[in-house]
Amino acid sequence: MNEYIKTKIIATIGPGTGTEEKITELVKAGARIFRLNSSHEEPEVHKERIRLVRKVADKLKIYLPVILDLQGPKIRVGKLKEPIMLEPKKTVVIKPVFETEEEGTIPVDYEGITKDVKKGDKILLDDGKLELKVLSVKPDSIQAEVIYGGLLKSRKGLNLPGTTTGISAVTERDTEYIKFAVENNIAYIALSFVRSKEDIMKAKQFIKKFGGNIPIIAKIEKPQAVENLDSIIAASDGVMVARGDLGIEISPEKVPIVQKKIIKEANAQRKAVIVATQMLESMIENPMPTRAEASDVANAIIDGADAIMLSGETAVGKYAAEAVNMMKLIAQNVESTNLCRCNKYESEAKEMYEVDSQAITSAVIRMLDEVEINAIVAFTRTGFTGRLLSKAKPSVPVISISEHEEICKRLNLFWGIFPHCLECERDLTSELLNKIDKMLIDETFINQGDKIVITGAIPYLTTGKTNFIRLHQVGSASTMH
Repeated sequence: MNEYIKTKIIATIGPGTGTEEKITELVKAGARIFRLNSSHEEPEVHKERIRLVRKVADKLKIYLPVILDLQGPKIRVGKLKEPIMLEPKKTVVIKPVFETEEEGTIPVDYEGITKDVKKGDKILLDDGKLELKVLSVKPDSIQAEVIYGGLLKSRKGLNLPGTTTGISAVTERDTEYIKFAVENNIAYIALSFVRSKEDIMKAKQFIKKFGGNIPIIAKIEKPQAVENLDSIIAASDGVMVARGDLGIEISPEKVPIVQKKIIKEANAQRKAVIVATQMLESMIENPMPTRAEASDVANAIIDGADAIMLSGETAVGKYAAEAVNMMKLIAQNVESTNLCRCNKYESEAKEMYEVDSQAITSAVIRMLDEVEINAIVAFTRTGFTGRLLSKAKPSVPVISISEHEEICKRLNLFWGIFPHCLECERDLTSELLNKIDKMLIDETFINQGDKIVITGAIPYLTTGKTNFIRLHQVGSASTMH
């Protein structure tokens, strides 16, 4: 049962893990989804990593979705000849250029920065570690005082809390990467710095333009996104609590409550929800996490996250596999306690068109408290049934069966869902039941004689609505009532 950890672990692939051997280690440690960060490195590098993930997936016979994280309108420091030491109370100049020879000048890759700030505004650098205060603004430069200093390196992030930049949520660079995602059949696209549902719709238009149909995960990291949360979640296929930039934009003390709010709303709308950033940050350099980090990961799971994500820990960290394994151990521990509330929808579904299907999946969930069942087997053509079941946090694994490999990959993001690809007849015949039994015994923890609940849509290939439940004993050609 060790491989049936219900909370899904996302590992970011970077320079430290971009080999077949390292990716295999991460999977064996518990990673089930891989993230590529388009902010770093070239498309050719990402393409090779996609190839390696798929090679490992084929070898290990497991579905491994890839999330491509778009950079979005992220403002970054330009190219520095060498790192700059920013001394508190000293004055620096910021210019909207990629590179400069001028001493004491910080180049920035955003032309509109002089239009977006005014005297007295804060400018934060390197995830908020460095802080500047704007003293004056000219058409081609900004003069600022260093409030909190330190060493500034090339290409570090720059935030303007409380201001709205004029950059589109889908930049020219993002458009190229959306095309790349479609061409390489990526499972999910993560859209950065979303402010409204219109940002999601714009990205979807580009996906459609390039001939794709890729689900979008909206990254919540702007105050405007928190204000427009309901409509953003409704327009997207999932959300990510991107706590790095979110903590800078709204201040760190507000993040825990906002995180809970985002998770609750995503679960109410039956959408996937990921918690990310600095979860086991100390494991970049150390073999063990801090107690606070372990508690943070556990609380994200207790809050109701589908997936928890590692960034630098696996991209460049010294203990990548150990970090994944630690997340797995924390998830195992939480899932084995009554703190993880199972077999219960935390809130009513918000989408009215789901009422009939929701009634069926709710009945399946209620059965888990009344009958000794080893697993739920859910047929799904689009992933819809699996998504509904996942949101009730079922106490047994949901083995989701689809004919489509892409659906299997996408379902691997959802809590408690374990996808399998299987060609199915249109009706639930004794032949199909025998086929399912063989697959369950050969490929899962299920044994002959175990009871399972089967649900989904019949006829399987012609209707998209969940419409039946059957109680079945594995190895028996007849169903039980």
